[in-house]
Amino acid sequence: MRVVAELPHRDFKITIFSMNQKFIIKAEKGILEQSYKIPDMDLTDGVNSVFELLDEEFLNTINARFAAMGKDFKDAYHRYNY
Repeated sequence: MRVVAELPHRDFKITIFSMNQKFIIKAEKGILEQSYKIPDMDLTDGVNSVFELLDEEFLNTINARFAAMGKDFKDAYHRYNY
């Protein structure tokens, strides 16, 4: 797996990898991680197409999902400790 790009974002880290004819978009925020795999043959312009997928609406959805994941983990951890 090789890093193709790292994109700045104010709320989380975005890394794009290339592996086995797929692009992998990985978003990280603290202990949480989301990943999305896209076959490169589904994209017309390689990694540039990946950049186009990362529009504001998708990034907002990723951020909202991180909030939900964080709450889920916090709730589970709270149940574990009590």
